[in-house]
Amino acid sequence: MKRDEISRRSFIKGAAGAAGLIIAGTSPLMASHASRMASPLPSYDAKGLPTAMLGKTGVIIPRIAIGLGSRFCTIAKPEDSFELLNFALDNGLYYWDTAWIYENKELGVISEERIGHIVKDRRKEIFLSTKVSSRDPDEAMRQIESSLKRLQTDHLDVLKIHDVQSANDVAMLKGKGNLIDILTRMKEQKVARFIGFSGHTEAGAMKMMAETGIFDTMLIAMNHWAGNTEKRQELAIPAAKSQGMGVMMMKAIRPRETVKTLDPQDLVKYALSLQGPDGLVLGMDSLAVVRSNLDILRNFTPMNEVKMKEIALQLSPFYHHKHLPWMQPGYCDGNWT
Repeated sequence: MKRDEISRRSFIKGAAGAAGLIIAGTSPLMASHASRMASPLPSYDAKGLPTAMLGKTGVIIPRIAIGLGSRFCTIAKPEDSFELLNFALDNGLYYWDTAWIYENKELGVISEERIGHIVKDRRKEIFLSTKVSSRDPDEAMRQIESSLKRLQTDHLDVLKIHDVQSANDVAMLKGKGNLIDILTRMKEQKVARFIGFSGHTEAGAMKMMAETGIFDTMLIAMNHWAGNTEKRQELAIPAAKSQGMGVMMMKAIRPRETVKTLDPQDLVKYALSLQGPDGLVLGMDSLAVVRSNLDILRNFTPMNEVKMKEIALQLSPFYHHKHLPWMQPGYCDGNWT
């Protein structure tokens, strides 16, 4: 398969609403585009939750998005995960963030497959984001194909490059026919409404990606993800905002896995109180966690400066902890076993 001809692959076949449009002489891509043009417009409903505009996308989102990675993939029973997803959507959490690579091999749980069971019936209610991780262009195309089939949809609201790590990684991504070209084409062909990237490590790499001026959104780990040496909040977020990008943060709760005395509700409020980001992606693995996050958001008022400094001080032990699995070389976010 030629890398620049996704329309020659029938990756839409089997996706919700598209199979019947694939007829002789019509490319799957054009058929799916026709399907989208005829489909009802999105009908997002935050149910009164606090919202923000996601940068130049113009889309209004709840300030908490539901993260569907490692925590979500620990839910053993499919019916429990379906209940969580429907409950979240019924209560205004319509921004869903997943990735092709999110799975729990031990339990046999694949995030996108679980989500697809709900997406197929409630697609227009969901602002749906997934990520492509492979740096090989052909494999990246296969991942996009697989994501659409698993999610049972013919289009994405956001398609992101997963886990941009370094300047060398950025240089590879920018190569002719590589992932930046692929995502740009996916947006042109309306496979994705918007494109973006995520990152956990080098602030400089995130800044370089933002400064390309190509992307609509950025999902970035808070500084405490891998110690306090990389100033992601200080460098990458202003670069993204200067380009009009929507910015979401992640990894707000992870410090509590090291510093047990931290209050998870305080960590969420602290993240929501930071200036710059539009919202926060939070991993959720039970109805109790969803309810707790809904309660925080419904009653949210920004922390004052004194409380912000207090939480930052409590985070100090986490900044100096070097032995967590997700801080080690080779760790793959959202793919726990």
